Amino acid sequence: MKLATRIALSVTVVMPLLVLAAGLLVLGLVGRDLRQQQDVWLQDRALAVLPDVRALLAADRNGRPKAEQNQQRKVLGDVLDAGIRVRSADGATVLEGGPQPAEAVRLPEQTPDGPVTVRAKGHAWRVLSVPVTGPAPGSLWIHTPASATDPQLAAVQRRVLLVALLAAPVSGLLAYGLAGRATASVRRLSRRAAELDPAAGAAAFVGTPANIAEVDELSAAIGQLLARYDEQAARTAQALNTARSFSSAASHELRTPLMSMQTDLDVLAAHPDLSPGERAEVVRDLRSDHARLLELLTALRMLALGDLVEASAFVPLDLCELVDAAAGEAARRNGEAELDVELPAELRVVGWDSGLKIMLANLLRNAVVHGHRPDEPPRIAVRLRAQGAFAVLTVADEGPGVPPAEREAVFRRFHHRAGSPGSGLGLTLVAQQVALHRGTVTLGDAPGGTGARFEVRLPLASTDEPTLRLPARRDWISRGN
Repeated sequence: MKLATRIALSVTVVMPLLVLAAGLLVLGLVGRDLRQQQDVWLQDRALAVLPDVRALLAADRNGRPKAEQNQQRKVLGDVLDAGIRVRSADGATVLEGGPQPAEAVRLPEQTPDGPVTVRAKGHAWRVLSVPVTGPAPGSLWIHTPASATDPQLAAVQRRVLLVALLAAPVSGLLAYGLAGRATASVRRLSRRAAELDPAAGAAAFVGTPANIAEVDELSAAIGQLLARYDEQAARTAQALNTARSFSSAASHELRTPLMSMQTDLDVLAAHPDLSPGERAEVVRDLRSDHARLLELLTALRMLALGDLVEASAFVPLDLCELVDAAAGEAARRNGEAELDVELPAELRVVGWDSGLKIMLANLLRNAVVHGHRPDEPPRIAVRLRAQGAFAVLTVADEGPGVPPAEREAVFRRFHHRAGSPGSGLGLTLVAQQVALHRGTVTLGDAPGGTGARFEVRLPLASTDEPTLRLPARRDWISRGN
């Protein structure tokens, strides 16, 4: 059922009920007004006949029948259509005329607050009691049937019923027409959504506002849904591209060590009579190639994780704790290395815990492996400080350094220095994580003139910073440069 039809049916049912409810209220108000008018009329009649009633009681007390008859005619003429009853102080009925309640109905002795309703045998009367003072005291009652207002109430009731009957079809038709116009924008929005090309995405759904709050909110919600779908589709495509690149890079880079291991295994299989020394040399080569395979696969996995990490993984962290832990781990793994670490009490950044650990581990490992002179232990200076809105980390060693022409290339994927035992991905991981954390990394000369000095700048955490957005480049595993 269409929304316009539902609205029309609802209005068709509800509108007569509202009219009837309003009619009941109106009937109550009209009944009250008519009763008040009736009460005012009774009070006016009582004031009009009161002087003649006093004269009537005086004539009755003095025993003047002729005067009493004259006064009775005057009183009955003044009271008009109301019923009247007059009694003397001793309870004798002096006058009774007009419509009267049954003999069994007891009229109230006093009505200080105005007329009251008296009911008996299914009939109701509005009665006003007025005490008569003077030389000949007595009591005066003026009353009229309460049903005297019934014809007027019945007329109002008939009109209410007529309006309720007419309101059903008229309001239904009007509601259907208005609802049809009100839902036209919804129908247009539905047609736009149905005609949308899935490949076009959220950009094809941009339209002019309908200036109807609910419709514009629905349109915005559909646009946001499509935008999230586009974003998720892009992330899925990126994940597939990363998986393909991971497979391609792994197969390419693993070919050489696997072939070397195959050769060593063939040598062991073909020459079971090798001397212990030769056999030990072949086993050493196998172990070396195996370690290289593990290192390469681990580095590729970490590079893929960096390409696929979500913004929700970034939380406020204390960079000092991470640097201190990474330096301690590097010193534990390399007992000969001398690390000089200087850290402030606390520097907080918004970062990915695993990514910062990957960056620090590879940065320190590079310094340990390459940052020493021949036959000397590695000496590495690690410094962390705040500079403006950035945390600045420097790692300086005493190795041969890197020529200026090659400093940009060291961050490329699978870049190897001659004789380097690494996978060629360590500094690529450093550059990737720095970029993910919206920072920069530069390579220069160490302060002493020899060696390399890496400087990493990361933005400090700020409460005024807007929602974190990851950098556009998320293809470190699929593009080497």
